[in-house]
Amino acid sequence: MKALVLLSGGLDSLLAVKLMLEQGIEVEALHFTTMFCQCDTSKSGCLSEANELKSVFNVPIKNINSNDSFLEIVKNPRHGYGSNMNPCIDCRINMLSTAGRYMRESGASFLVTGEVLGQRPMSQHRRALDLIEKETGLQGLILRPLSAGLLEPTIPEKSGWIDRAKLLNIKGRSRKPQMALAEMFKMKDYPCPAGGCLLTDPGFSSRVRDLLKYSKSPTTNDFLLLKNGRHFRIDANTKAVIGRDEQDNKVLTLRKQSGDLLMEIKDFVGPVTILRGDLNPSNVELAAALTARYSDMPDNGQKATVIITRDSDEKDEQTGISPLNHAQVDKYLIKAKGQ
Repeated sequence: MKALVLLSGGLDSLLAVKLMLEQGIEVEALHFTTMFCQCDTSKSGCLSEANELKSVFNVPIKNINSNDSFLEIVKNPRHGYGSNMNPCIDCRINMLSTAGRYMRESGASFLVTGEVLGQRPMSQHRRALDLIEKETGLQGLILRPLSAGLLEPTIPEKSGWIDRAKLLNIKGRSRKPQMALAEMFKMKDYPCPAGGCLLTDPGFSSRVRDLLKYSKSPTTNDFLLLKNGRHFRIDANTKAVIGRDEQDNKVLTLRKQSGDLLMEIKDFVGPVTILRGDLNPSNVELAAALTARYSDMPDNGQKATVIITRDSDEKDEQTGISPLNHAQVDKYLIKAKGQ
């Protein structure tokens, strides 16, 4: 008997794989990635950890990039958002629907997830689990082995493919039961034990909210730009993004697209700034003043010169720029509610 496991690379889904293997089930893993997974930004991220299953558990893995479909969900989720901009129910429906189609193609008989009853307030309470199964058409085919003892028996259990007595009854947000189980299985160095979606972060969510408010048709590049730098709303059509460090500066330089301006301070160490939108002289001067504010130039009344790169790498200089003060910066900064 074969199962298809939705694998995030976090602890819960790794335990779900192990529990299936312990029952002699053939396992194939399905790993979804989106631009909003903050675990996949380094070599030790969820994708890297997930891929290690090939050698650790000898489990094949199929990686699916779901950016296109997920962006549409973020823009307009049928079941709304969580406490931030996380459309968790629609996200699960999308992933499980895709997994259901692949399950049939791959010859698997049921799906397995690492979901824990009550762990996520929006998508892992009983009503949400039932709703997700109904909308995906996968009633009875989704086994959640970490909480199965608290849920209705699934088709794999009723059919005798799985021994229900060997499944668990974990619930709630505590990680202690999973960590104890990981220790028993001698599993170490698992990443993102509580998940890693940027859409649950208040600061990042404020940027997404701002983008959707002012842009009718945001692009993939617009969303990717949200992941780096400080973001400033200059007017309804215009924003500036200012790098925080060298890595941000490199990324912003790569994110520049046709029609953007790229700014850098002259003669001092400072950030790279992208200005996107209405490039009228007033907005250009304001973005230049923001760039100067975050540079290392001394706070002694000195005027700044900012180098501006336009399309086709054409450069010019804006001189006589006065850095903004803290109060002026705060007026334009996009930040989390309450900050």
